[in-house]
Amino acid sequence: MTEYDLNGNGKIDPEERELLLEDRRLKMEDADHKRDAQLRMTWFALWGMLIYPIGIVIADLIGYDTTGRLLADIAPTYFVAISALVASFFGFSSLGAKK
Repeated sequence: MTEYDLNGNGKIDPEERELLLEDRRLKMEDADHKRDAQLRMTWFALWGMLIYPIGIVIADLIGYDTTGRLLADIAPTYFVAISALVASFFGFSSLGAKK
């Protein structure tokens, strides 16, 4: 609280209280935006993991055999990369929250 006591009189004046409240409001908004970003990233990764196999099947059905085969060849790398991205993001976020 002493960081908000700008004039050093030992108490929080109304102007300093406004600064304190604004700082807390901004921190809450930042936390909310962070949760929204995590949610969007998780949904994007989930949809990507669900749509990717469908893309392989569609490529095979419409006669793009080489395309389907190439997509199937890189599928394991794609799934591991997306899983690692989501896991590392959440892991580092939880580590940062503990500090």
